[in-house]
Amino acid sequence: MGALFVFVLLIVLFVVVPGIRIVNQYERGIVLTLGKYTSTRNPGLNIIIPFIQTIRKVDVRSTPIDVPKQEVITKDNVTIGVDAVVYFRVVVAEKAILETSNYTYATSQFAQAALRDVVGNVELDELLSKREIVSQQIKQIVDTETESWGIDVENVKIQNIELPQDMKRAMAKQAEAERERRANVINADGEKLAAQTLADAAKILATTPGAINLRTLNTLERISTEPSQKTTILFPVELVDALRGISGHR
Repeated sequence: MGALFVFVLLIVLFVVVPGIRIVNQYERGIVLTLGKYTSTRNPGLNIIIPFIQTIRKVDVRSTPIDVPKQEVITKDNVTIGVDAVVYFRVVVAEKAILETSNYTYATSQFAQAALRDVVGNVELDELLSKREIVSQQIKQIVDTETESWGIDVENVKIQNIELPQDMKRAMAKQAEAERERRANVINADGEKLAAQTLADAAKILATTPGAINLRTLNTLERISTEPSQKTTILFPVELVDALRGISGHR
């Protein structure tokens, strides 16, 4: 019995214990038996055969990778610097291990190439105004290329667009000219509205009996409350109309 116990203990120490592997909740374990893929282990306690089987853990969480700044010539021949960030997730762990040696680096390289291709086929104004659309085009290209590796590209975001200094100055002047144009349009609309209002008021005063007299009295009331060195001589409206009639007969 003692020898059997020692034998079992040795098996446990040299076979079972070294074969214990813990796979975290956010991981999947890829088991290779004598170098050949045999199974994918789920999170929790897993036991493999030491020296015969190996296990490689794959993180299946959403992972962001930076796409370094790429110097690209746009469709309208403007040289710019563009960088981005790619969010991807491993959905088939065994493919990510068996189909490529480094799926993170490979996805980053594909993203760089797609960024240069897509940005090079659009004009600068379109890139600035439709950044989300351009990002979706890059995402579709990278997602298609990496699907065979068990990679799902969740999103691509263009972060920074670096413009040449002369282009920045030109765009600043264009924006300033646009602001001045809008200000002139607003001023012109205001003057037009004021002129229309004055014309309507004059028409009402001309067609309403006694309106001119009331307006004159209001003006006199305001003048009388202010100190002034000027002397105002008032003529009745009837006298002015009579004088106009006499001059018209001549």
